[in-house]
Amino acid sequence: MQTKDMVVSFQDHRYSSRIQKIEERINAVLPENPGADWADRVFPGQGRVSPALASSLIAPGLDIVGRGGKRWRPLLMTLICEALDGGDAALPLAPLVELPHNASLIHDDIEDNSDERRGRPAAHLIYGTDTAINGGCFLYFLPLVCIDEWDVPAELKGRVYAIWGEHMRRLHLGQAMDIAWHRDFASRPSPEEYALMCRLKTGALARLAAVLGVYSGLAGRPAEGDARSLAAALGSAAEKLGVGFQILDDVKNLTTGIPGKKRGDDIVEGKKSLPVLLYLNRCPEAGALTARCFAAARAGGTGVPEVEEFIGALGAAGVLEEAEKQGRALIAEAGGIFSSLPGEGSAEARLLLAGFTELIG
Repeated sequence: MQTKDMVVSFQDHRYSSRIQKIEERINAVLPENPGADWADRVFPGQGRVSPALASSLIAPGLDIVGRGGKRWRPLLMTLICEALDGGDAALPLAPLVELPHNASLIHDDIEDNSDERRGRPAAHLIYGTDTAINGGCFLYFLPLVCIDEWDVPAELKGRVYAIWGEHMRRLHLGQAMDIAWHRDFASRPSPEEYALMCRLKTGALARLAAVLGVYSGLAGRPAEGDARSLAAALGSAAEKLGVGFQILDDVKNLTTGIPGKKRGDDIVEGKKSLPVLLYLNRCPEAGALTARCFAAARAGGTGVPEVEEFIGALGAAGVLEEAEKQGRALIAEAGGIFSSLPGEGSAEARLLLAGFTELIG
């Protein structure tokens, strides 16, 4: 499914070698040609599942995952595990972190009426909305097979199931907040509410990655309370990382543009990103201009002049620069916490973890 050039490459081979292992785990659970062995793993006791039906089920997810990505969430998880002297114990869970992220992209594009993802038509435009919704939902649940097959005590498996469920609920609550805001032009959430939405929607999977890294890295060694405490600390740091990443993503959408998406399509969607909220709070006259430009963009797409007019207004108000500064500060704060990880695990993993945040900013 994956080729090296499909995934954003890390120049340091120590990162890229780990990414390759992650890709192999993803490919094993989401194969190009799902045969009888795969069906027996995923649907035990179900009987024969035709290859054509299995292929149809996984097609949207296989497509989106195969278009690339940084894979930074499972990379973070495996580095934390290694740094805690857990070796490759977290590696089998890589799909549990990466596949739900891609599932959320499929659903996000449907909910936002987006027409492009990673440089190609959105999944629902290729496979149909019904197949894309079902395939996206399946992509949330498919990697639970990895927990079932994980060679750890049943108690730890149960704990990981609970952790997964908690973070999936967080993810969908954050998405509900985002949908409510962009449906209503008049809504004006505070920057604090925006940060909460990001912690839930974008930070949830980063937090999941860090928490799973801790539990797999410390499996069977410290007291449960120690693992919970460290998981909470690193989970909070990863959440900050996710929020910072989202803020930078929002700024890029309004400045340089994001590869595979159209510059300014957040305006078409009516997205209340941090630059927009800072602008609304700073400029008393901003409400009318924002409503007019958002309405024009929703009606006419990114090609209408109001998109560039609004981006220009944000730049003149200094809010793009301010939002970027806030995003980078959150990422730097998270990096400081990762750099001070306690214990005596892999020195190489600790070094890579310390430089990790610079790679995704």
